[in-house]
Amino acid sequence: MLSRVVLTHAISLTGAVVFLWLHLPLPWLFGPMFSCLVTALLGVQLASVKWLGEGMRTILGVAVGATVTLGFLVSLPSIWATLLIIPVMVITIGIMGVWYFQRFAGYDFATAYYASMPGGLQDMIVFGEEAGGNVRAISLIHATRVLVIVVILPFILTVYWGADLAQPPGASIATFSADQIAILIVCALAGWQIAKRIGMFGSSILGPLILTAIASLSGILHTRPPAEAIWAAQYFIAIGIGTKYVGITTKELRRDIAAGFGFCLALLALTAVVVIAVLSLNLAPPVETILTFAPGGQAELVVLALIVGADVGFVVAHHLFRIFFVILGAPLMARWFDPKRSR
Repeated sequence: MLSRVVLTHAISLTGAVVFLWLHLPLPWLFGPMFSCLVTALLGVQLASVKWLGEGMRTILGVAVGATVTLGFLVSLPSIWATLLIIPVMVITIGIMGVWYFQRFAGYDFATAYYASMPGGLQDMIVFGEEAGGNVRAISLIHATRVLVIVVILPFILTVYWGADLAQPPGASIATFSADQIAILIVCALAGWQIAKRIGMFGSSILGPLILTAIASLSGILHTRPPAEAIWAAQYFIAIGIGTKYVGITTKELRRDIAAGFGFCLALLALTAVVVIAVLSLNLAPPVETILTFAPGGQAELVVLALIVGADVGFVVAHHLFRIFFVILGAPLMARWFDPKRSR
């Protein structure tokens, strides 16, 4: 296991260095992600340390929590119009997904439903397994959804809205005072462990987010994590995406990945319709709109929001509502499609 982890980081760092050398966008995200993805598809046995990957996600929770100010809380009622779009979009995605995966991929209902829902990957895998779905298929389809969205979004942001992906996602750690670094670390680790102990979903992000928001509102914290920390979070997120394809078979590539890619195209078409409608009604700025309604992973979209300098609070508020809405209905569906109950 240790040798696989070392090999994975060697491959990931090589990818990052190559992207830095070629001056390609998001080198700490795309470099490791593509190098891990290619080697995994070639049959190389990669591995990641789960607790370390989760720990690095706490950086994103802290980064978002630091943006929660009194001004942000006062502005929440003003975004109700776009928040109401989230449930409609989730229900539409569910209907589209179940029909698509059953009709064209031949999946059972449980697999089709949990592969469609744009919620947390781990939560959908757990609920899908309880409902008797194909866990491997659900995992690969969600991994493909996140991969496609993460690759396409930066292109859209730069070509259509002129976003600068080369700017640092924050100030250098050299400019931070020791007390601010200490508060950020305490909020990250304590928030994660407290949320994990009480069973909160997305504990590695939501726990630090809540604790950091409290520190920000109380006035003891007045900065976001340094750029180096955000780059480290990108690096481990990239490894997490790439290693999900380890051990993939030709049959899975032909069926699950192809089905997931086809569904992503449908999701992108739906997202385009929603984005055009929101922009036509002037409900939100362009960059925030695309990052808000893109059905990607919460962590990945937070990273992009930080990099392009978007309103992180606005984006995260919508994604938290989306995940909450999906998670709320998932246990009910899990009981409904429980194989033991159906027998």
